[in-house]
Amino acid sequence: MSPARIIILVVALAAGLGAMLLVQRRPSEPAPVAKIEAAPTVPVLVAASDIPLGNTVTANDLRWLDWPLASVPTGVIRKDETPEAEKEIVGQVARYAVLGAEPIRREKLIKTDGTGFLSAVLPSGMRAVAISTDSRGANTAGGFILPNDRVDVVSTWRGEATSGRGEAYVSEVILRNLRVLAIGQNVQERNGEKVVVGETATLEVDPAQVELLIQGQKTGTLSLALRSLKDAGETTPPTQADNSMTLVRYGVTSKSVKP
Repeated sequence: MSPARIIILVVALAAGLGAMLLVQRRPSEPAPVAKIEAAPTVPVLVAASDIPLGNTVTANDLRWLDWPLASVPTGVIRKDETPEAEKEIVGQVARYAVLGAEPIRREKLIKTDGTGFLSAVLPSGMRAVAISTDSRGANTAGGFILPNDRVDVVSTWRGEATSGRGEAYVSEVILRNLRVLAIGQNVQERNGEKVVVGETATLEVDPAQVELLIQGQKTGTLSLALRSLKDAGETTPPTQADNSMTLVRYGVTSKSVKP
């Protein structure tokens, strides 16, 4: 091989080696960063803390919380629609318990206009009647009936035995599926308590049921039978054998126990 070719080969090798070193030393380009745009939000009026049932809403109970616009629930109060909503809500009474950070809904509040809480939360056309109960829980499912439970009202009185000898106790369900508004002075379950003791139970009834309930209170002893949540909407009594007969004496209807 001629000296000229050797020189050319050496120069080519040196140039290739230098190019390789330059490529290795060249800093790598940073990976492209994806731009993430924040989702649009809208201020929604929420409870700043828990608002118990029956409490009057104050300014400290409310705050605005940015809510993703795409997932704003229907029926909530938005600042872009009602910027002065706080002035409207303050002073109203909670018809239902509201949890902290829960969106405020108008249907959960009511304007009392100076009236009592119980009259404010009663549905139109309904009445509230208090009946006496046993403070030991003997006639209120052992004290485990709580406000907003559903109950049947059982009346017990002394009836005449069909044999004509002596008297016997007679029990009959006079009203079914009534909502309990309060036990004593308690209108809600507080702090997870499972037993509410009170001398009275306030029930939600219609005008026709008022007379029957008061009559049952005067003529006998009333007891409350707790209904299951699964059949709280049922009012038809179950089919069962009748163990009594109706007596009419001097225009007064009563039942007597069959022997």
